[in-house]
Amino acid sequence: MTAITRTVRIASSHGLHARPAKLFAQAAKDTGLAVSIAKDAGKPVNAASILGVIALGLEQGDYVTLSAEGEGAERALDALAEFLATDHDEDAA
Repeated sequence: MTAITRTVRIASSHGLHARPAKLFAQAAKDTGLAVSIAKDAGKPVNAASILGVIALGLEQGDYVTLSAEGEGAERALDALAEFLATDHDEDAA
């Protein structure tokens, strides 16, 4: 089975700090798939791990690659990519 990937630019104006990282990790977990996320060409981490996601130190404008395989991977990555491409800080101020 071939892994599906999506490359996305982080939109949140404060990057993927605690609150959006928690929401993203939960969304990745809810897919039921093994989803990984990597910053640029770095080592992929489990996208369902809040600590793993925060450890990437993602800032606004950073590019990440999401990867998953299995039934529903296309839909799951589309939804996760849309999450990352949305500014989750604009309503938190």
